[in-house]
Amino acid sequence: MDAQACITISVTVLVLVALIRELPADLTFLSAIIFLCLTGILTPAEAFDGFVNPSLLMLAALFIVTTGLRETGIIDSLGQRILGGVHTESMALLTLSGTTVVTSMFVNNTPIVAIMIPVVLGWCRRHDVAASRLLIPLSFVTILGGCCSRIGTSTNLVVAGLMKRTADPQLSELEFFELSYVGIPCVIVGVLYLLTVGRRLLPDREQPFQEFGRSRREYLAEMKVLAECPLAGKSVAAAQLRGLAGLFLIEITRGNEVISPVTPDDVLQEGDVLVFTGLLDTIIDLKKIRGLQHVGEPSSEDSEHRRLVCEAVISRSSPLIGRTPRQARFRSHYDAVIIAVHRNGRRINRKIGDIRLENGDTLLMQTGTSFVEAHRNNPDFYLVSDVRDARPVRRAAWKSAAVLFASLLILMFFASAETAMLGAFAAGILMIATRCMSATEARESVDWPVLIAVGASFGLGEALKKTGVAEELARYLVSGTSFLGPIAALAAVYLVTMVLNELITNNAAAVLTFPLAVEAAMIADCNPRPFVIAVALASSLAFASPIGYQTHMMVYGPGGYRFSDFFRVGLPLNLLMWTTCMVLIPRIWTLQSPPQSSLASATEHVARETATVPDADMDSVPSATMMLHTIRSTDQLAQR
Repeated sequence: MDAQACITISVTVLVLVALIRELPADLTFLSAIIFLCLTGILTPAEAFDGFVNPSLLMLAALFIVTTGLRETGIIDSLGQRILGGVHTESMALLTLSGTTVVTSMFVNNTPIVAIMIPVVLGWCRRHDVAASRLLIPLSFVTILGGCCSRIGTSTNLVVAGLMKRTADPQLSELEFFELSYVGIPCVIVGVLYLLTVGRRLLPDREQPFQEFGRSRREYLAEMKVLAECPLAGKSVAAAQLRGLAGLFLIEITRGNEVISPVTPDDVLQEGDVLVFTGLLDTIIDLKKIRGLQHVGEPSSEDSEHRRLVCEAVISRSSPLIGRTPRQARFRSHYDAVIIAVHRNGRRINRKIGDIRLENGDTLLMQTGTSFVEAHRNNPDFYLVSDVRDARPVRRAAWKSAAVLFASLLILMFFASAETAMLGAFAAGILMIATRCMSATEARESVDWPVLIAVGASFGLGEALKKTGVAEELARYLVSGTSFLGPIAALAAVYLVTMVLNELITNNAAAVLTFPLAVEAAMIADCNPRPFVIAVALASSLAFASPIGYQTHMMVYGPGGYRFSDFFRVGLPLNLLMWTTCMVLIPRIWTLQSPPQSSLASATEHVARETATVPDADMDSVPSATMMLHTIRSTDQLAQR
């Protein structure tokens, strides 16, 4: 092993140590590839080639598309359909598993996780469940479902393509649901693990803003039921306004009648004013329910989108102290409407218009776009700040967003990765053009740390491949177990692919180990098909590292995870998948060696195919290189 290989191994180990110590993943990977460039192991083009990878660009485009779906209320509606009737963590996990497993058989994993992350976050916030309890399982079950069909993951397509390029009749085209013979049992084993042992290993970690931020401030808010509100005509219980984490319905005002306390059987009617007390996030969530509007806010959706939601703390010298908002003519003086009030340590039981404001009261307001700049230094307030993610829903544009997203899904199903990536960007631009979101919202939606971490990880994987470290590891393990028999060789091929997948990209792991799997089969005088099936499954079923699969990196930040979380939860699942595959693969695909005539035919075919290829160019043809390995191994076996 030369000096460059040793340096690459050292850098890889340092990256893993840095991730374990919770250093920022994006800066860690970026520092690694820059160092590899400075040492001459990678060229700048090789180091940064991952940033123009179609998978990464697709991920960037999906951040934008997902924002359009969220801004038009589609994601909230999707969340209600999938998790609306779910109230426990275990049922949420089971429901997510059933939904994402079926979907990921036909749609690439990345868009599924991109769509489901905000759905899961919203459900966790409403039910006071830490997002870290569900986001790792979301990534895991999506990967498990993708292993059940030929198009479930990009890795399956890569392996299917490599099989078609070989001459061996035992490696005929991968059938659409051929992987499901093992994939479905893996799904069952994986979901059972996550519901039992894995659930106990999952972290229960709140985000910093949940622990200390404004989400812990309890506000009083008044909401009016409009004619188009789907809650009208439903009881309080049926409308799911009881038992929500961080939210309590104090009273209902109906004309001159006040209903208090509110019972689960009380029926909501058009024109009712609902008085809530709750945390900031839950108060903001109420704004997203169609036909439920804060008292006093503009009724026009266009005027809503020209306004912001801001917080302000009343100062000791403010002229507002001792006066109600109506007496202070708050709306005309500040061009703002108070939609909720927080008074530290005390619950306010009056309507907002009747509250006498005090020093230290925090006001949640819908304001003009210039409010923050105009009043940031106003002595009437201690602090003025805007509230992120509190924009009103653009319900008028939901049909445009739905049509664009459906068209994108169809394109992703039939088109190549490059074409689907272009389609995703086109969908994002059209969502801006059709007013599903603003250009500013689209720019802010891109999660740059995730993109940088994923893009730079491609560069580290390229270094492992270029220096021969990955191939040397694979050859060592395969040759070291071949004498133990075919099942041991099959287990070694699976293990090598799984370990490489934890270090480099899943597609790169599949490409590297495919020819080695065929060679191991020939050395062991076995049918190569079960070895190739093992490569297809192991190059996706890797759960012990956040860098093993890009959906892991997508949930890493929103879940507040640490590197050790993936290792603790994922390693047992890796071992379960390895065991399950080793039990099933030899029973479904026979390990018996193919007839000699087939090998001779394959050798003759390879000779014809490569006869016109110059020797100098032979190594640049992956299929030719792999087939020549097969021929050499066969010749060696015959000589023995």
